Amino acid sequence: MKKPISILPLLVLLSIVSCVTINIYFPAAAAEKAADKIIKDIQEGEEAKTPTDSPQSFLLLQRGKIALLEIMSLGVSTAHAAADLNVDSPDIRAIRASMKRRFPKLKEYLDKGWIGYANNGLVAVVNPGAIPPQLRAKVMRLVQNENKDRTALYQAIARANGHPEWTDEIQATFAKRWIANARPGWMIQTGNGGWQRK
Repeated sequence: MKKPISILPLLVLLSIVSCVTINIYFPAAAAEKAADKIIKDIQEGEEAKTPTDSPQSFLLLQRGKIALLEIMSLGVSTAHAAADLNVDSPDIRAIRASMKRRFPKLKEYLDKGWIGYANNGLVAVVNPGAIPPQLRAKVMRLVQNENKDRTALYQAIARANGHPEWTDEIQATFAKRWIANARPGWMIQTGNGGWQRK
């Protein structure tokens, strides 16, 4: 007579695995680091150097092993997967190049105090009356083109990471980092909407 095979352990294991939820959270620290690197590249023309890390595939493999161990050995009902922020795609490279080409002219107007870094991650005309009438349209066009690229950059980073819903968080992170990286004397917008020199 054949001994009946118990499928109970298999059912228990399947029920544990099916209850696991993977939460991908917005990587705020990685976003700040990436924003600083991009901003410095645009403003200074130098790519910020980062320490050499392990290859990304190795890190992903290690994270996968850790998540699997948490699930199997600890019976954790929720595993948090840390997302690395990818800021390299053809779209992102093209937008960065466009912003970098525009920056010398933008810097001229930032230095004059005509435009400033807004608290929403964009640039804005601070004092239109101070701009000579013959240059006003040119400055407005420059601001418009810069903001178009900035908005596209935030969206492209979110898309490159497979999380278009992160666009607002990426823009908010960049807003803080643009202001933090502004040079002394440039106009920055405060949280209440007022303008001041850094």
